[in-house]
Amino acid sequence: MDFNFSDDQEQLRDAVRKWVDRSYTFERRRGIVKAGGFDRSAYGEMADLGLAGIYVAEDHGGMGMGPVEAMVVMEELGRGIVLEPLGQTLVASGVLGAYAPEDLKAQWLPKIAGGEALVVLAQQERKSRYRLDVCETQATQSGDGWSITGTKSIVPAGDQADAFIVPAVAGGKIALFLVERAAAGVASRGYLTQEGGRAGEVSFNKAPAALVTQDGLPALEHAVDVGIATVCAEAVGVMDKTMQVTVEYMNTRKQFGATLATFQALRHRVADMKMQLELARSMSYYASLKLNAPPEERRRALARAKYQLGMSMRFIGQNSVQLHGGIGVTDEYIGSHYFKKLTQLELVFGDTLHHLGEVSEHMQDTAGVFA
Repeated sequence: MDFNFSDDQEQLRDAVRKWVDRSYTFERRRGIVKAGGFDRSAYGEMADLGLAGIYVAEDHGGMGMGPVEAMVVMEELGRGIVLEPLGQTLVASGVLGAYAPEDLKAQWLPKIAGGEALVVLAQQERKSRYRLDVCETQATQSGDGWSITGTKSIVPAGDQADAFIVPAVAGGKIALFLVERAAAGVASRGYLTQEGGRAGEVSFNKAPAALVTQDGLPALEHAVDVGIATVCAEAVGVMDKTMQVTVEYMNTRKQFGATLATFQALRHRVADMKMQLELARSMSYYASLKLNAPPEERRRALARAKYQLGMSMRFIGQNSVQLHGGIGVTDEYIGSHYFKKLTQLELVFGDTLHHLGEVSEHMQDTAGVFA
C-alpha cells in the first residue's frame, strides 16, 4: 500500500497551511473566542479555498474529493486550532451525499460547498451518553411532511448553524432529518466550550423537517465514523504543533545555567511523546482509509483509531504541560490552548474508555488490527 501523498494532496496541504499561518493567527483566534467562539467570515475564507466542498460531488459544486484529502485538511486546521467546525461540514455533506433524496441534495449541497450554509450534526442527548441507538427525540408525519420534537445538547455552533442533521424516532426506529434553524419551533441557546469554540442546546417543538433517510441508525453510525476520522486527523495536527511548541520552549528555557533540552531525562520524555504522535498518525491514516470499508469493518476500525488517539492526546497534552511548568497552563501562552483542545477532542464522538469498550465488544477470534 502506497502511503505517499499525491502532488494534488500536497498542494492542498500547502494551501491550507499557508492560510492558517497567514490568516488564522493566535491573536485572531483569541479575538474570535472573545466574540463568542465562531466567526462566519473565517468559515467563509475556508469555503473560498474549497474546503467546505471536499465531500460534495462536482455536480453539486463541490470538489468531489475523498477521506485522504479531508484528513490532510483537518491536520492543518488542527495545527492552527481553528475553531470553526469544518469537520461538521464534512459530516453533513457526507451524509446528505450518501443518503438524502435527490431534491434535498440539490437544495443543500451547493450551498454547503459554497459556504452559504453551515449544516451540523445534532445527535447528542442528555441520556444517550455516547450510544447512538438511544434517542428520545420524536418525529411525526403529517401528510407529505414531518415535524420534530425533542432537545439536542452540545450541538457544534448550535446557535450559528443554518441547519441541523437530526436523528429522531419515527415509527419505532431512528430516522435522519434535516431541520433549518430558522424554522418555526426551533430554539437555540449558545455558549463557549472549554477550548474556546461554540456549541449550543437546540430544542425542537413540532419543527418542520425534511426526511433524509428512514433507515437512520446505519446512516448516523456512518456520520459519526466520518466525524471520528476528522477528529483523529485534527488531533494529529494539534499534537504535532504541541510537540513543536514544547521543543522550542525546551531549547530556549534555561535551568541551572543550561537549556532544558540538554537534560537527558527530559529528552527521553520528548522521545516518548514523539512515539505517541507517530502511533496516532498511523491510526489516523488507518481510520481515513477504512471509511469506505463495509459497515462492521469500518466501525471496528474507527473505534480502534479513536482509542489510540485518545491515549496519545492525553499523553502528549499532559507531558507538554509538565515540561513547560506553570506557564503551560496560563491563558496568555499558546501551549495551554493546544492542551485544552486535546482534552476536548478526546471526548468528542466517544471518549477513550468508551471506544475501548467498543473494541472489546467487537473483538472476534483475533485481535489483529486488520482482522
